[in-house]
Amino acid sequence: MSEAKKQSCRYYEQQHPEVDDLVMVKVKHITDIGAYVSLLEYNNIEGLILSSELSRKRIRSISQLIRLGRNEVCVVLRVDPEKGYIDLSKSKVAAEDIPKCEEKYNKSKAVSSIMRHLAETTDQDLEELNKLISWPLYRKFGHAFDAFKMTLTNPDQVFQDIEFPDNNTKEQLLSIIQNRLKPQPVKLRADIQVTCYSYEGIEAVKEALSEGEKIGTEEEIDIKITLVAPPLYVMATTTSDKQKGLDTLQASIDKITEIIKKYDGEVTVKAPPRVVNEKDDHSLTVLLENLREQNKEVDGDEEEEYIGM
Repeated sequence: MSEAKKQSCRYYEQQHPEVDDLVMVKVKHITDIGAYVSLLEYNNIEGLILSSELSRKRIRSISQLIRLGRNEVCVVLRVDPEKGYIDLSKSKVAAEDIPKCEEKYNKSKAVSSIMRHLAETTDQDLEELNKLISWPLYRKFGHAFDAFKMTLTNPDQVFQDIEFPDNNTKEQLLSIIQNRLKPQPVKLRADIQVTCYSYEGIEAVKEALSEGEKIGTEEEIDIKITLVAPPLYVMATTTSDKQKGLDTLQASIDKITEIIKKYDGEVTVKAPPRVVNEKDDHSLTVLLENLREQNKEVDGDEEEEYIGM
């Protein structure tokens, strides 16, 4: 068996899709009768979208609706495994079903990539590994991707019925999943202005910011609030749970707003909670260093000394 064949395999246990299945295809060739496509989830077997199945509307040219090399979501109309005919429709795909199919395809593609890496690493046949590992997980968990994610916290439960060729294969798979699927820490940030001109002024701002940081402590998301230049503050955190981090930053802003309003102060959100990259992070660091350089010989007031609580 050639090396290419050894590492080539469909995503799912069944060799062909069933009628009414949604599939992801890639357009390979366009003719007057329609578009010939490869079914990406089924090892690139060929299918045909007749021109009449491209759109419900009347069209002058097929190229108006479909482009060479583009991925499309289609629904299966007919399957003849013996003759190798698979007829598809683009026009009969409901708009709300497209993101569902794309999500399933992306998850299946990720599983296939992991299994191919495993086959290459352990020098085994990809299809044989799928028969032993991924396809049983599809049956048990609905999707092997969901099962793989569960192994990050409970591998024994996921693999309790799986017959691995040897222990090394299992260890290699867990290592690949860990590297591919473990959530990576992301840096999150929000920029706010906090002002208070009442008698309590500086102390009110301190109290509000302190209470805002406590929200992070309660949610186990460490929030650091740094003064840029009065009245601008930067709120930042690093977490592997992106959504929780964004929600916690917003909850912190809400708490700061609640406290400062008691003293007739105000919070203005200059930039809402968001993911920032290394360039943004470096720009902030440079800005803060420049400000410290400018102010190093000047005694700051109490408010300017606030760099978190």
